[in-house]
Formats: sequence, C-alpha cells, structure tokens
Amino acid sequence: MHIILALLGVIVTILILLNRLQENGLDVGWLNPFSWNRRRRYRLEHDLNPAFKLDSPMDVVALYMFSVAKVDGEISREQKEKILELFKSEFHLNHHDAVALLSSSAHLFGQTDDVIGNPQKVIERSYDKFTSEQVQSLFYLLDEVSKVESSGSEIQKKLISSIKSASPKFTSEKWSN
Repeated sequence: MHIILALLGVIVTILILLNRLQENGLDVGWLNPFSWNRRRRYRLEHDLNPAFKLDSPMDVVALYMFSVAKVDGEISREQKEKILELFKSEFHLNHHDAVALLSSSAHLFGQTDDVIGNPQKVIERSYDKFTSEQVQSLFYLLDEVSKVESSGSEIQKKLISSIKSASPKFTSEKWSN
C-alpha cells in the first residue's frame, strides 16, 4: 500500500510541476500524444507549398503551362500572349479571368521552384479529377506553349516528359506522343 501511495504522490507532483511550467510560459503540450498527433496531421495537410494544394485540373494545367514557359528564364511577350489565348480558347474564359489565372499561376510558381522539381506533387490532389480528354488537352497545351519561340528547348522537353510521367495514368501508351 505504501508503494501505491508513493507512486500516486510522484504522479501528482509531476503534474503540478508541469502545470507550473505551463503557467510560466513553457509549452509542455508536446507531451500529450493526442494533441501531438492532431498537430502533426494538421501540419502535413496544411503546411504544404501552395502549388501542391491545387485540386482543380484547370489550375494544375495552367500552372504546368506557366512552368513550361518559365523554365528557360523569363517569359516573353509572345509566350504570355499565347498562354492567354489558350486560356481563352481551351478553358473558355473571358480576358479578365484568363489574366487572373495567369497571374495566380505566376504567383504560385514564384513561391518556389518545387514545381519544376516535383511535377508529380502538383497533380496529386487533382489526379482523380482528370478525364482522358483533359489529359490529351494537357499534352496539347504543353506542346503549344513550348513551340511558341522555337520547337522547344531541351529543358522544356525534359519538363514536359517529367509532367507526362508524373503518374501512371499519364504514361499509358494511349496518351504518349
């Protein structure tokens, strides 16, 4: 019995000390396994690069188009006009919405260079939403953007091939060029 009382006394003492530490500004919340797990899940879900949070196929394609144009350096006026033209014709957007989509893609791309390094992470959240027609349209749009100034540089071709191989759905022989 005296062992149980001593053990309870130690537990109460530790809890009082932890409470005092917390009152004085030391965070002891990491000791709680439930809140630690909740914070960890939240961090994994919400502390991502904004480019990796895209869930709309149109946003993903727009970011990929911008990436292909930007991978060589600065975007030329012709590339920008071609991208806006493709947004209007393929996505059926008016001029204001096309400019907004281009500027949001530029902002997302400007946040990080991870888009070029990890194109598969950009499409992860919207992968299931792509249809076969949208996949064909994606490849067509990427090829059109890469052909604006020339037949496409080596870096652009490498990025397009990494986008095409970003997931098994896109690497099927039916869709490859």
